[in-house]
Amino acid sequence: MARPRNRDYDELRRELVDAGGRLLATEGPAALTTRRVAQRAGVSTMAVYQVFGDKGGLVREMFLAGFERLATAFAAVPHTSDPIADLLALGHAYRANALANPHLYELMFGRPIPEFQPDAEAAAQIQPTFDMLIAAVARCVREGAFSLAEPADLAVGINALAHGLCSLDLRGALGDATEARRHWDRAFDTMVRGLRAG
Repeated sequence: MARPRNRDYDELRRELVDAGGRLLATEGPAALTTRRVAQRAGVSTMAVYQVFGDKGGLVREMFLAGFERLATAFAAVPHTSDPIADLLALGHAYRANALANPHLYELMFGRPIPEFQPDAEAAAQIQPTFDMLIAAVARCVREGAFSLAEPADLAVGINALAHGLCSLDLRGALGDATEARRHWDRAFDTMVRGLRAG
């Protein structure tokens, strides 16, 4: 497949992904057409087809791009001697990524486009983000910070808490930025106290 030459390929891919995400978030699935996405990015419709193949390929890349950005945010979290602090830092990275990419968040975790279903390859590509959470939880259990439990099960609950908070936050249901952060901290403080060993 020939790549567009009028701008950097990775830059163009990102611009098209963001244009598609913003159309989906602001105008709904019906607005997500290759023509509208191309217009938003200032390129020809052919450029969308050259980069993604078709509209389905664009939606798939929007989905994967959201998780690529989440993985990058997780990878930037420093590793310290405190396993709980590191776990909470992942939570803050999750929230920061959601706030930075609200136009991709719903596609990552919801079904705004009913006909889109991640295939096995896409599912395998996004699994490392959840594996990083499991590893952080397993470390808390292993080092005695959390009561003995199956890390994967705990990770599901922690992920659900983070997702619920972020979904409310993105809709403005938690108040302003200061109030939202307070709700987030209080919820995770309660969770950690419930999970602490002893």
